[in-house]
Amino acid sequence: MPKAELLIRQRDELPNDVLIEIKIWQLPQVDPERPHGLKYSLFCGQNGKPLVGYDNERGKGDHRHILDREEAFVFVSIVQLIRDFYADAFRIIGELDND
Repeated sequence: MPKAELLIRQRDELPNDVLIEIKIWQLPQVDPERPHGLKYSLFCGQNGKPLVGYDNERGKGDHRHILDREEAFVFVSIVQLIRDFYADAFRIIGELDND
């Protein structure tokens, strides 16, 4: 069986111990859980604590974690996925910096 192909792998260490890591794979075939044919994990954390995460783990579909909340979202495209992730990540980082 063909393997998933890694499309994007990016890791950035930002000021204030913020880590952003993005991994997106093209799957060899689509399925009902991943009709877009992608597997992905987008993570933002600070000092080891998860702040924002987007993923599509089997059994959960496309969803995101914002602090302690988990919610579904509609996947549109890779570009939109990354835009939405960064918007959420920088919003949460900004809110934490203002506390």
